[in-house]
Amino acid sequence: MLTHDQIWQAIDRLATTFGYSPSGLAKQAGLDPTSFNKSKRIGPDGKPRWPSTESVSRVLSATGANMSDFVSMVEDIDVQQRHSTTLIPVIGFAQAGTHGFFDEQGYPQGGSWDEVQFPEVSTSEKNNIYALKINGDSMEPLYRQGDVLVVSPNSKIRKADRIVLKTTNGEVMVKELVRQNATHIEIKSLNPDHENRKISMNDVAWTARVLWVSQ
Repeated sequence: MLTHDQIWQAIDRLATTFGYSPSGLAKQAGLDPTSFNKSKRIGPDGKPRWPSTESVSRVLSATGANMSDFVSMVEDIDVQQRHSTTLIPVIGFAQAGTHGFFDEQGYPQGGSWDEVQFPEVSTSEKNNIYALKINGDSMEPLYRQGDVLVVSPNSKIRKADRIVLKTTNGEVMVKELVRQNATHIEIKSLNPDHENRKISMNDVAWTARVLWVSQ
């Protein structure tokens, strides 16, 4: 029997697979952007609120996925929940710009990282992902204080992906990729109060793709 948590987690996974946040997926599907917010998953009376079949149909149409894809995500979650978790490195976002936490390719280094639990992954994947814990409100409304971003330095980055970018002068930011060529990278701010950026590739130390967010 499918559980309330499994259905919502499958929607979250569908969003991540196609490069969206849950609110971004809802918007892409023509729904209210808040439809998939965590606060909307429990009703005012404290009872679980399930996504409607129309909502599921719309997100499948918006992503090009089918019901078999969605069910496979639910089944994968069920398998994961029956397995142990693994530990991956984590630091606060504010620490990411300081010296000693990353090598030149953007992989974790040094012994100052903490660890956070994550669904069990293969050894090769474990060595290639890490987590950043959000500090402050500079990335609201998409990411908020305390959210944990799971990041992969070796995943292929595509247009509209959320990425972590570190400049050669130590500035670290999370943005949306607009376009990239041999000379420049253009990135869109997640917070409308912050300007978009166009940065010379000579000033980019490394980029990494945001795979998943725990909110």
